[in-house]
Amino acid sequence: MAPRGAEGPPRFIMRVDLNADIGESSRDDTTGNDELLLRSITSGSIACGFHAGDPSTMRATVRLAARARVVVGAHPAFNDLAGFGRREIDVDPGAIAAMVLYQVGALSAVAKAEGVTLHHVKPHGALYNMSVRNADVAGAIATAVATFDASLFLIGLPGSQLLAAGTRLGLRVAAEGFADRSYELDGSLTPRHVADAVLIDAASVAARAVRMVREGVIIARDGSTLSVKVDTICVHGDTLHSAAIAAAVRHGLEAAGVTVAPLEG
Repeated sequence: MAPRGAEGPPRFIMRVDLNADIGESSRDDTTGNDELLLRSITSGSIACGFHAGDPSTMRATVRLAARARVVVGAHPAFNDLAGFGRREIDVDPGAIAAMVLYQVGALSAVAKAEGVTLHHVKPHGALYNMSVRNADVAGAIATAVATFDASLFLIGLPGSQLLAAGTRLGLRVAAEGFADRSYELDGSLTPRHVADAVLIDAASVAARAVRMVREGVIIARDGSTLSVKVDTICVHGDTLHSAAIAAAVRHGLEAAGVTVAPLEG
């Protein structure tokens, strides 16, 4: 991702996927409202038990998504329930590859039992953010996905090491924009400890999503305009009022003439 103009005119997109992280609860905890989210999104990334969720929640979430005709993917993370997978952990790349493979395999087995096929893999939290800049972490994730099923989409931040690694391995990669997150000048997400890093006003979030797709731009926290091409837009399932935000984003995109549909190709 670069300041507008640095890469020439953006490529306008009239089709985009709308995704959310789902299944991020367990029998003893409730995070988000997946049933309402599934009315608006076209793909869901399901927690695989390391940062959130458990086997029963995974299976129940797959069933909910199938009924809503929403495609599902794996949302692997560091083994960090206490930190919700948002703490960076120094792990050997080989261990990261095994960790991702384990989680993707687990969700795939649960999905298969429900007659559902996995569609994509999207890392969660700190693992996602580290894969933006760390080639070793990115390579480990991409290798795990390619080893398991090279037909899966690999989702990551535009211009990230993760998408570069996936491309080198022949994976189908998808660049992701975050409608409900603030951005820095370099195209990275604003750290969550910074004020207003998470955006919760449904109307403004929807307007940001439309602008990402129709104009190919994101406004950074300092007011800079960044040029970006996105294939999928995320609304975080654990964001306050996430279902209402997702509904506003879906409505805004469709009102702007954008087809909202799962990744394909």
